[in-house]
Amino acid sequence: MVCIKTTTFPSVLFTVISMLHFVDQRSVSLSNIHLVFGSMISFSLMCPSSIILFQLLEDNIVTFVKNELKKIQKVLTPDYPECSESQRDDDDVDGITFMQNILRIKFYLVLDFTFCLILERLAAVCEHQLKSGLKKKFQSVFEGIAKAGSPTLLNQIYTELYITEGGTGEVNDEHEFRQIETASRKTHRPETTIRQEDIFKVPPGTDQPIRRVMTKGVAGIGKTVLTQKFTLDWAEDKAHQNIQFIFPFTFRELNVLKEKKFSLVELVHHFFSETKEICSFEHFQVLFIFDGLDESRLPLDFHNKEILTDATESTSVDVLLTNLIRGKLLPSALLWITTRPAAANQIPPQCVGMVTEVRGFNDPQKEEYFRKRFRDKEQASRIISHMKTSRSLHIMCHIPVFCWITATVLEDVLETREGGELPRTLTEMYIHFLVVQTKVKKVKYDGGAETDPHWSPESRKMIESLGKLAFEQLQKGNLIFYESDLTECGIDIRAASVYSGVFTQIFKEERGLYQDKVFCFVHLSVQEFLAALHIHLTFINSGSDVMKETQRSKKSSLLNKSDLKSLHQRAVDQALRSPNGHLDSFLRFLLGLSLQTNQRLLKGLLTETGSSSQTNQKTVQFIKKKISKNVSAEKSINLFHCLNELNDQTSAHASVRFLCVLPFVFYVT
Repeated sequence: MVCIKTTTFPSVLFTVISMLHFVDQRSVSLSNIHLVFGSMISFSLMCPSSIILFQLLEDNIVTFVKNELKKIQKVLTPDYPECSESQRDDDDVDGITFMQNILRIKFYLVLDFTFCLILERLAAVCEHQLKSGLKKKFQSVFEGIAKAGSPTLLNQIYTELYITEGGTGEVNDEHEFRQIETASRKTHRPETTIRQEDIFKVPPGTDQPIRRVMTKGVAGIGKTVLTQKFTLDWAEDKAHQNIQFIFPFTFRELNVLKEKKFSLVELVHHFFSETKEICSFEHFQVLFIFDGLDESRLPLDFHNKEILTDATESTSVDVLLTNLIRGKLLPSALLWITTRPAAANQIPPQCVGMVTEVRGFNDPQKEEYFRKRFRDKEQASRIISHMKTSRSLHIMCHIPVFCWITATVLEDVLETREGGELPRTLTEMYIHFLVVQTKVKKVKYDGGAETDPHWSPESRKMIESLGKLAFEQLQKGNLIFYESDLTECGIDIRAASVYSGVFTQIFKEERGLYQDKVFCFVHLSVQEFLAALHIHLTFINSGSDVMKETQRSKKSSLLNKSDLKSLHQRAVDQALRSPNGHLDSFLRFLLGLSLQTNQRLLKGLLTETGSSSQTNQKTVQFIKKKISKNVSAEKSINLFHCLNELNDQTSAHASVRFLCVLPFVFYVT
């Protein structure tokens, strides 16, 4: 027999042998096969190509065969020395072991190479299917509403948003009307802007991409549409093709899974069935989008020491998210979280690589929106001109949703009125918006005529119920309502579905996975308007001040002008005491509803107070005294807006002077 010494393999082949030796000690089962496959995939991804391994293997086999033939030739020569029996046995064992290793390596490399090809093909198929599904989901949008009317192609109506880079994830708990006004003044300072397609690009001067991005913005500013456009561009192969999978989640959907347990892989498969053939995302570039952190009802506890690193281990959804955000789970993944500013502090700053802020539309973008919205150039120009004449409307049109409300109202007013004044104040605009939707309900759902009174007993009951819900949930800070929230407010679930069906542009019902119902108002300002309407209606009808903890039982017949004045003054004082201005817009609406001109617009729903003119004069004087007491600049702004809602012309010039000086004041301080 021949004495054989093992030929030295390259180190990479020794690595394979060691791995196979480890695998060889285990029994063959489905779980172990999965281990082998996973290990081989990982190994193949560490190497430039499996073909290199095959070349190395081939070279060593050829060398081995040549050496073996030489040794056989030596054995056959007469002068070859004899060796002991034990030595021949050892040589035989070494040869057999070596050949077994060679065959095992070759088998697994072929298996690995084949499996990698299958995986690549499978990933490509899943990516294509996911893109197809997301394209169908996001290519059409219902602007401002959930399901009424005809869908519009997102690419046709999308107007580029003004997005700034920088800042921190710290909380800003100012009322969002204040933040919008502040944003309208910030344009005086140089800022770093960023386009949506550049959010996850590698920053200049570095070779590492930003992995975790938080995008802030007030309600209705366009955060959700921004993520939809980003996803649609990827699905249509227009941008972001370095990303293999995008998984857009909303916290509304995740909330209903609060009591359930998933692994990260199971959660992805739960929402995106197109990827069920893939059991690991570690070797793919994946982007997770979590839209609407402010709507989360999950207990995101970043102080919890529970560490999760296995994407196949099941746990609660909140633990999944916290570990994903901290980078413990799937650290290679990209994360994009959107939120209203007041909820930004739920995520620790160290978990955020970059903060961006959606500021809505700048002035040119506002005009672009209206010109896209109205094909009639003359009509678009008239609406743009009107928007510019009202500072309040012009500021609020930073918000895309408010642009939509303005367009909806002014389109109706221009079609139904011959001449006459267009709405100028926020209260006027929202009253018209409510009336427009009520008219739509009457004609479209009730079969009524345009000339019929639009306030039927049923419509009044609906608005009263929605107003009560708006106020009670506003006090709790809720923008999203579930069936349990409606039940607590005494609203029948079936009635709520009816409300969302006929008032789809005010109150909407959305269905998450497996038909879980979610209710919300189309925008925070609509909720605040209806909450103010609820306070005004309740006070006029029963004499009760719902804003106070104790309810009074006076009847409307006992009311006098001082009663309404007291309500207004209490509301002003409460708004001034609020450290973050959460009652600012609520106060504007409440005062605006006291004007007889506005009450006439709501004839059939509201009873005119008759003495509002005298009461409002006293409220005007009360507000002017507050302004003269050197209240903060932000509070003074809102008080001037309140005077505007009360149609106080004497203070118009003073407010203009104050607002013109304000940008300089804020820049200096």
